[in-house]
Amino acid sequence: MASPLTHKLEGFGVSIFGEMTALAVSTGAINLGQGFPDYNGPDEVLQSAQSEIASGNNQYPPGRGLADLRAAIAEHQQRFWQLSYDPDTEVLVTMGATEALASALLGTLNPGDEVIVFEPLFDTYAGCIALAGAKMVPVTLRPSASGRYEFDSHEFHTAFTPRTRAILLNTPHNPTGTVFTREELNTVAEAAIKNDVFVISDEVYEHLVFSESTHIPIASLPHMKDRTITISSGGKSFNTTGWKIGWACAPSALINATLMAKQLFTFAGGTPFQAAIAKGLRLPDSYFAHLAADLEAKRNLLSEALHAARLRPITPEGTYFITCDIRERRADGDGMAFCRSLPEQCGIVAIPASVLYDPRHEAEGKHLVRFAFCKQLATINAAAEKLGNWK
Repeated sequence: MASPLTHKLEGFGVSIFGEMTALAVSTGAINLGQGFPDYNGPDEVLQSAQSEIASGNNQYPPGRGLADLRAAIAEHQQRFWQLSYDPDTEVLVTMGATEALASALLGTLNPGDEVIVFEPLFDTYAGCIALAGAKMVPVTLRPSASGRYEFDSHEFHTAFTPRTRAILLNTPHNPTGTVFTREELNTVAEAAIKNDVFVISDEVYEHLVFSESTHIPIASLPHMKDRTITISSGGKSFNTTGWKIGWACAPSALINATLMAKQLFTFAGGTPFQAAIAKGLRLPDSYFAHLAADLEAKRNLLSEALHAARLRPITPEGTYFITCDIRERRADGDGMAFCRSLPEQCGIVAIPASVLYDPRHEAEGKHLVRFAFCKQLATINAAAEKLGNWK
């Protein structure tokens, strides 16, 4: 019998996150691999969901999402980023940002199209592009002398061909923690306009940006709103990753293309959680400022411990993650072997960054590993202590 797996997914293995989480369980190690908080979100948001469930608001919402959540998303985009969207025609609620990404890619790509993506990358990107029958064209972010990950503008410009259909952007960027600067975004925007392609911008970490950086939505740049699908979610901003409430904002034609694919997946769901996320988006500015400041303090604590353990952290400007160069601790720079041995040796789980690159470029990330710091302070302190003992 022939393999039942579609050829579009050949080469995609079982997620490394499952393997590393299983290692954490079997060894009792602290799991700094998978990027989810081990603490709850704001009480107002949690209590709103409980109230909605208790009141019986548990059936399908409208296919585009609850009207109040779409209004709250539009208000949020205007309030924080000065971007105006019609909540009825230019906002779409999805089952997490992942569904928004999948829907945007499957709803807009044709077989043979090419999509420029910055790597290392969230592994869903490659799979969804493959399912669309399109080709991923990676442009690599590399650690630079400035202490952050950057891309080579020549490499970026030469990635375009007549088949390029879209640029898939992620800022703040997982796993590097880079927040694209205005200059970098201008480079992307100018190329998008010159080559007449659209941009799918994954901005789920928009509020997890640290004091030295500023998030700039690419849709806010001149002439970019009309060609950009901006994607975000409530999971990262309100520590509710299991609720899977995401959204896309774009001109109606791009939203309609996204909806055409989205309606074939879940149609709609998460009704009580949609109502709760609407409340979260209307929280005062002080909540979002505290969210970022709390994570920045944890970043600093873990970064110091990693540095003391000779793991050469590359300081992130945002997100949940720190990547480290391990070559001072492991001469061959084998990040996969390092991560498989770390739970027994140190009592901590991390993710090898090589799995987040195009297979042709795995060597770029062989010596890099990713740690998540979106954990309780007690968890970060315990990890720091283990690193201190291990060093």
